[in-house]
Amino acid sequence: MTAFDRYLHSVIERGALEAHEDRSAAIEAQHLLLAIAAGREPTTRQVLASAGLDRQAIRAALDLEFERSLNAAGVSLADFDLPRPSPAPKPPTQLGASARLALDRMATVFRKKDLRPAHLLLGILQAEAGTVPRALALAGVDQAGLVATVRRALPGQNG
Repeated sequence: MTAFDRYLHSVIERGALEAHEDRSAAIEAQHLLLAIAAGREPTTRQVLASAGLDRQAIRAALDLEFERSLNAAGVSLADFDLPRPSPAPKPPTQLGASARLALDRMATVFRKKDLRPAHLLLGILQAEAGTVPRALALAGVDQAGLVATVRRALPGQNG
């Protein structure tokens, strides 16, 4: 197992815990992003920090995105005092569509032997639609600028 394989495995494991905390049935891209932000890998941590993003800031942006999505459907969280759903007995093991797409974006552009942790972050941030782009926009993050910062942080990349 390569160093990147170990990193990816650890991010997916942490992403499963994030999904479990969200009461999600699958590990989605936002759970992988939270896992990356909570991790100790220096390049991804520095890139996210340059945009004012740590796990707490990402969590807040995701919570706001959830609330805004409900509002768009005519539902206000303030109108209800509902308990959180009961968690599943175990964290999910399946990758959801957004996580699979992020991994596909990463794997189709870069050779496996060249993969670094920042490539995974890049695969997540390159989504054009979905929860992560909406949350980043609500947080005031320039997604294209953040993608460019990730690219510059990769060895041998020209942005």
